[in-house]
Formats: sequence, structure tokens, C-alpha cells
Amino acid sequence: MLVIMPVDIQQGLDEWPYWGGDRSTPDFERNVATLLAAARAAGQSLIHVKHNSTNPDSLLRPGQAGNEFKPEARPLDGEPVIGKSVNSAFIGTGLETRLKEMGANRLIIFGLTTQHCVSTTVRMAGNLGFETFLVSDATAAFPIRDANGHVMDAETVHRVHLASIDGEFATVISTQEAVSLIRSAG
Repeated sequence: MLVIMPVDIQQGLDEWPYWGGDRSTPDFERNVATLLAAARAAGQSLIHVKHNSTNPDSLLRPGQAGNEFKPEARPLDGEPVIGKSVNSAFIGTGLETRLKEMGANRLIIFGLTTQHCVSTTVRMAGNLGFETFLVSDATAAFPIRDANGHVMDAETVHRVHLASIDGEFATVISTQEAVSLIRSAG
């Protein structure tokens, strides 16, 4: 069984200066909307993941506007939401048990950010034995600064993280490939 898992597509991640600058993946929002529409049309199971930061200064802290889902990623009534407070959607959430009870063996994951919660969740999903697909153009990154102060631009960060995951923890695919997979699984 295939499960579609959007990760942390929340309004606080629209505050680009807070996260270090311009985000990668210009068509991110359009691709997220396409994937969710395809999943719903095919009757595929969705589990939305939401970051509930415990940091009092975080834009993703519950009670802050930034904790809310972005418009294109809002769950519909009846679609489950898993709240987490660390990078992995599997830590302290019961997600693995829920997926196994559903009979899930394949996951399509996408969301924000490539180098943080998406990467960590994808790596754990692969290690837990799920056949995992990461949607490259429905996932996005922000710039990062290394220990020497060198800033790596968002697109480089995104590509490096996708490359380190592909073939090891997941198969990296495009939105169009994911839509085809969703339709064929329905």
C-alpha cells in the first residue's frame, strides 16, 4: 500500500530571511498542489506531518501563525496529521506503527526542508524498510553556513541532499513521476 506524506509544509517556512535567504525549488507550491490533488483523486492515503517546535522563539511553535499549514498543503477533513517536535516524523509520534497497521510498504515524501526534516524522515523510512520515494521538485532547501562561515546556496544544498539520499535511502523522482506512481497504485 502506498501512502503520501507531505512534511512540514507550514507558513513559517515562507519567512525566507529567517531561514537564511532564498529558497530552492521555484515551483514547489505548484508541485505540492499537483501531488495532493493526484493523491486525493486516486483515493490514496495521506498522512500530513507538521513540525510543532518547542523553541519559544520559533515561527513553527504551536500558537504562532507560522505553525499553520500553507494554503496548498492544508489537510482535508479526515486526513490525519502527525505532529512532531524533532526532525524525524518517526520519533515520538507513533508513525511507524500507524503505517504498519495500515499495511503501508511504500511512501512518497515531499516537503520542507530538504536538509532537515525531509532528509531525516526519508532516511529513517528507508532504514525501517519502507520503499521510499522523495519528490525532488516538491521539496525545497534554504542556504546553510558551514563551520568555516562559507555559505552554500539553497540550490546546491538541495541537490547535495537529494544526491546523498538517492539510491541509498530512497528513490528520488519528479512530481510527474510521482503522479504516475500515485495513479498506477490506485
